[in-house]
Amino acid sequence: MRIKALSVFECVVYHCTLVDGSNPCQPTLEVEALLRDGDADSGPLLLPVAEYAVMVGDDVAKACLPDLARAGRVVDHLGSPHLAFRMWTAGDIITG
Repeated sequence: MRIKALSVFECVVYHCTLVDGSNPCQPTLEVEALLRDGDADSGPLLLPVAEYAVMVGDDVAKACLPDLARAGRVVDHLGSPHLAFRMWTAGDIITG
């Protein structure tokens, strides 16, 4: 599964789009966004689990999340579960 991040603020992906829905239990992240200091340099990038579930569907998310959690990919951020992307691919990034 490939997800393209279009908006990132303080390590949280706020706007994204699904590029390829195959292998939903192995999500990867491409970043094509304006990044400022602090947006992507203080830890993994985080995608809300609710956003992931919208992209893959509730049943698929329920099937994939236990394995993602065991792999340390589901983390708490401000009381809400997020998928953590410690590694991601840079697309067209504008720094400012």
